[in-house]
Amino acid sequence: MKKLIGFIAFWIAVGMLLMLFLVRHYLIALLIIALLLVIGYNCYLN
Repeated sequence: MKKLIGFIAFWIAVGMLLMLFLVRHYLIALLIIALLLVIGYNCYLN
């Protein structure tokens, strides 16, 4: 289950990276993307 959560968090972050070009709040989007990438990395590999 932990691997699945990590995988999902990683791909949500990738999707948000694509959405980043469409929004004006870059700082908030970058913080959420970084958080999801870290969570995805930790959950998927541990």
